[in-house]
Amino acid sequence: MRRPSPAAARRHLAVLLAAGALLTACTSGAEPREDTDPHTAEPGTLRVLASSELSDMTPVFERIEKDTGVTLRPTYIGTLDAVDILATGKADGRYDAVWLSSNDYLRLRPAAADKVVSETPVMSSPVAIGVKTATVERLGWKPEEVTWSAVEKAVRDGRLTYGMTDPARSNSGFSTLVAVASALSGAQSALTDADVAKAGPRMEEFFRGQRLTSGSSGWLASAFARRGDVDALLNYESVLEGFKNLTVIRPKDGVVTADYPLSSLAATGPATREDVRRVAEALRTDAVQRLITEHTHRRPVVASVPPAAGLDPSRRRELPFPGSRSVADGLLDAYENELRRPSRTVYVLDTSGSMEGERLSRLKQALTRLTSDFRDREEVTLMPFGSAVKSVRTHVVRPEDPETGLSAIRADTARLRAEGETAIYTSLRTAYDHFRDDRDTFTSIVLMTDGENTAGDDADGFASFHRGLTGERRDIPVFPILFGDSDRTELEHIAELTGGRLFDGRGSLDGAFDEIRGYQ
Repeated sequence: MRRPSPAAARRHLAVLLAAGALLTACTSGAEPREDTDPHTAEPGTLRVLASSELSDMTPVFERIEKDTGVTLRPTYIGTLDAVDILATGKADGRYDAVWLSSNDYLRLRPAAADKVVSETPVMSSPVAIGVKTATVERLGWKPEEVTWSAVEKAVRDGRLTYGMTDPARSNSGFSTLVAVASALSGAQSALTDADVAKAGPRMEEFFRGQRLTSGSSGWLASAFARRGDVDALLNYESVLEGFKNLTVIRPKDGVVTADYPLSSLAATGPATREDVRRVAEALRTDAVQRLITEHTHRRPVVASVPPAAGLDPSRRRELPFPGSRSVADGLLDAYENELRRPSRTVYVLDTSGSMEGERLSRLKQALTRLTSDFRDREEVTLMPFGSAVKSVRTHVVRPEDPETGLSAIRADTARLRAEGETAIYTSLRTAYDHFRDDRDTFTSIVLMTDGENTAGDDADGFASFHRGLTGERRDIPVFPILFGDSDRTELEHIAELTGGRLFDGRGSLDGAFDEIRGYQ
């Protein structure tokens, strides 16, 4: 059996450190009143810890409230992160129900599984491959005949590239990883370590085709549309059906399907569990099932309601899931540290005079904790700035000796000092100039600032510089972090210009850095 690497232990520690921050960082789809704690129990309201893709269910929530009188107040989070929160007891007393895309991974964690006392499947969506129609024609594929092996061959031949979400944070990415491992290993029952080892060389070839990674399906879709040079997306069928000019393929040799069970939590009382039961029952009525499939393109779970128009009604074999948590975690570890393209990130860090004191201490603490989540082969550049860039220090987390690189990052972090003005745009230009050579990596820039630009280039100058970028450098996203007195409008403009995404670190800087990991 594959032994967990030091990187796996580092990631597990990072998840535990971030779990509390995630609880406060997540936002609710049905926003509570400003004077209402989103975790405070209210009669007639269910506080639901929900997979992030359920944010498209607002019309369904409104219908359920009308039919049952029960209001659903969701807090959205990645499925695997939600399982960690359940397992550590941080959901007790804060949530009444959990609604994940799947409980398969939850069942591998006894500490999490013990928190759930019922589960009712509500809808389903298999992992699928959305391929540009022109690419399907170029490959000569018949969609109903395509297998995972055919996809692997197309990648190996350099004829197919794709994007997928991060398996360590998104259940769609994890389900895709499981599907690839099961199909390429030929597993006929629960996936084992031997199956993962057998499929290893073929999976390494398969993941060479990945050109986009993301912590969320929404950003992945935007990046896919922006880039234009990526051939396909691997995600849930329901997500892919929303795209024009994509042919949605459910591989002939099998899929992994999300069944979206609504589950009661053991820490709740009888009245709350009855509300959960009533909501689950209402969700499976014909009228609501029709609303679900027509609005979200997920498949109904009651036989009397047909799938929405355009959904292929034919059946596909369900590929086997890992048989134990050790296999699941070993598969994740192999993906992060061996199979996927390595990460290369420049951290552009505001260490101007306004960061003196608590703000700088919070930054140092967050970066030090983040080192526990850096992957093998990852290249990390720290670029602190004030009136100009103060230093450029690059370190690599080498698999044979990860601690040397991690210790160097921590030492550089400890030496950060606050002084000078705030040259945001000049520093970003320096970060882009750092990426001179093309490499087979996921490349990004993280910008953390507590104020507005006060020195060097202005926004127009940076926009002109960015328009002049060519090749792979033009596709490098900037992920700004809102912190302190930083200007949201300014940072949103940077994210939009570069194809990145804004993260809010005002409540938890640790949580913001951790959330960005899904995009690196």
